[in-house]
Amino acid sequence: MTSLLARRARALTQRRCRLHVSARVRHEAEDRSSTQTTTTTHFGFKTVPREMKESLVRGVFSSVASKYDVMNDAMSMGIHRLWKDHFLRKMAPPPGARLLDVAGGTGDIAQRFLQYQDTVNHDSRSSVHLVDINPEMLQEGERRFAASEWALDDRLSFTVGNAENLDFIDSNSFDVYTISFGIRNCTNPDRVVSEAFRVLKPGGRFMCLEFSRVENPLLAALYDAHSFHVIPALGGLIANDRSSYEYLVESIRRFPAQDDFAQIIRDAGFTTIGKGYENLTFGTVAIHSGYKF
Repeated sequence: MTSLLARRARALTQRRCRLHVSARVRHEAEDRSSTQTTTTTHFGFKTVPREMKESLVRGVFSSVASKYDVMNDAMSMGIHRLWKDHFLRKMAPPPGARLLDVAGGTGDIAQRFLQYQDTVNHDSRSSVHLVDINPEMLQEGERRFAASEWALDDRLSFTVGNAENLDFIDSNSFDVYTISFGIRNCTNPDRVVSEAFRVLKPGGRFMCLEFSRVENPLLAALYDAHSFHVIPALGGLIANDRSSYEYLVESIRRFPAQDDFAQIIRDAGFTTIGKGYENLTFGTVAIHSGYKF
């Protein structure tokens, strides 16, 4: 009888030990799971692991690179050219300026910058360094400039690189930094702006041209109809890629509103004049600007 009770007591003790170990293992697994949980971000309206967004965005622009300029004309009915012309007039770069054009892609801003310097400032010393995370987009830019005098005079250079980490560029080395229709595709726009501040010379200027928020309700409804129905259809027809243009439209809606992005620019250390931005076409796009003082 005593032996039977002893065996039962040992069995109960072992069961309690197993339960304790099982609970401990479960809690440790839960702790590991919580510490290893991947932070997420948006890719258009989708939620994706933060570390995946860069490759997803790269895939989008690899797909549309060859039709990118044609699609810009189709989507905006050519108005993007007026926005970019105004962007350069607002920049009014001085003679001899060095421009870092990030997410420079096919070279629209770089071309306008060099034309402005040639025709307005009669300057043959200014130069542009184009940076883009997508090699196919940069190849389109290189093709655009291949036979130009700017390329022959070494006033253009191209680098595949991430706007969030420009470790291949020295601090305090550029007069103007531009990013046109690119920052909304970056995983961490605040890091992009901080890197811009680092690479600009004291007195240098940060300028961003980006899609923004239309505040008038009636115009916003018309803009949404065009964005969500017409643009993806054009993407399917012209670029044979509807889904990439669905993402591009969605990415606009996920980007901070004008005042919020202006504050990100100030938080990075830039000084803004007035509210820090100018709306174009009822807020369809905005030009943001800040100075490194």
